[in-house]
Amino acid sequence: MRSHSPSEQILVQLLLEKFDQIIEIIAQLPEELPNTRPGIPGGNSPIQLLVHCCGMMRRWSSTVNLGVAIPRDRAAEFTAALPTAQALAHATAVRAEFAADLAQTEMQARPASLPAGREDEYFAQTCQGVLLHVLEEFCQHLGHLEITRDLLLAGWR
Repeated sequence: MRSHSPSEQILVQLLLEKFDQIIEIIAQLPEELPNTRPGIPGGNSPIQLLVHCCGMMRRWSSTVNLGVAIPRDRAAEFTAALPTAQALAHATAVRAEFAADLAQTEMQARPASLPAGREDEYFAQTCQGVLLHVLEEFCQHLGHLEITRDLLLAGWR
């Protein structure tokens, strides 16, 4: 485990809190809604958003930052349909793996394995920058999930 500076510890805490908020929204939905897509073009179900966040976070934290390849089928993330309990168990396991990745990350180091075409991205200069990108994605998808939840609870199908 690496020792992180106070600002790096704040980033780690924010990352885990945002992911926990995503998990909590899905855990609180009525059983029939987590796999329901809102009736809007391109809408994703809450489970699809969760599965996508799981794949995204490990790709950046492990494959990119640490150089430990994690298989991912991004397209399948957006067609996923799982029982809520199974999706939450998966998310809990992935969260633990993500936290372990974060503990091993040397924040100011260069990422070990940047995806082709991403070498010049401003955030990709350090592992901390990569994790700030993950935080950005979590915030985007958390907002997306909150809107999706509200539509589904309002009966918009």
